[in-house]
Amino acid sequence: MTSETLAQLLASLPEEERIILTLYYVRSLTSAEIAEILHVPERAVSGVIIAGRTRLTARLNM
Repeated sequence: MTSETLAQLLASLPEEERIILTLYYVRSLTSAEIAEILHVPERAVSGVIIAGRTRLTARLNM
């Protein structure tokens, strides 16, 4: 996969997932750091990461 493909996949995600997954995978922030930045519970961030990873994996396997 090229970085352009990854960028396109991230751009196609809902805004919340896109922001959190970008912070997690591209900026290498932890769930706790992302939760602090966004002022949301860490558990919510973890849930979005899991859902987003599942969505990205499904799109890659198409």
